[in-house]
Amino acid sequence: MDAASAIGAGAHPSCKVSWRTSRRVFGGVSALLFAASTGTAIVACTSMPAVGTLPMPGGWALSMAWMRMCGQTWSGAVASFLGMWVVMMAAMMLPSLLPVLWRYRRAIGDGGTGPYRQVALLGAGYFAAWSALGLAVYPPGVALAALAMRLPVWARAVPVATGVVVLAAGALQFSAWKARRLARCREEMPGRGRPLPAGAGIAWRHGLRCICSCANLTALLLAIGIMDLRAMAAVTVAITLERVAPAGWCVARAIGAVAVGAGLVLIAQAAMPILPAIGGLVFH
Repeated sequence: MDAASAIGAGAHPSCKVSWRTSRRVFGGVSALLFAASTGTAIVACTSMPAVGTLPMPGGWALSMAWMRMCGQTWSGAVASFLGMWVVMMAAMMLPSLLPVLWRYRRAIGDGGTGPYRQVALLGAGYFAAWSALGLAVYPPGVALAALAMRLPVWARAVPVATGVVVLAAGALQFSAWKARRLARCREEMPGRGRPLPAGAGIAWRHGLRCICSCANLTALLLAIGIMDLRAMAAVTVAITLERVAPAGWCVARAIGAVAVGAGLVLIAQAAMPILPAIGGLVFH
């Protein structure tokens, strides 16, 4: 019998009170963390709209998240991006992570403040994996931004490339690759009947499974715009629903259909201004 079974009808009244208190503490702290991360992300994306993006050839805007500010060192730029990235990932991933954290909290039982420390370590390890991804995507993002700044031809092709990425992300929602990774991410954490050491790699492994499961949706967000609040909200809802909804695979396919349609629309919209220019180059 695991610790959660103490909530049953045969549990001592003090156990029921303890778990009710624990649930309230967990819910309150979770709500505060989600509100803080969401509020910070919104402020970061909307506080300086005039300098937050740079208009580019082709009718799109380059996010200044990929640019080094005047007088800023590269180490400072990396730290600034990573801080923004972690806040955004916290706001986006907490809705689907919190059920996992609560299952873990129930599995390790009661024991003063120890369980809360272990849950905190689990969350920290999970977001450490996402931080590593942020460090990995920053250099290519900076390189592509620099390329767009130097080559107008590439800059004009970015809207089409964005549509292709969105289309590919939607198509992957139907793949066996996605199904396997989503199934693993939806699995309950192992060992619910015994205490689990938070430092035993559980958090890191779950973070990696999570990253693999939503890699295509993360790529979609990066392509549309890392500072786009509408894209962030849409991807957050998509990731949460496909993980926590009872029919997750059906939800994933529905999300894929929407993304494929959006990708086709983006490609069509982006290709219209390019076609006359290409015709002029070919037949001039």
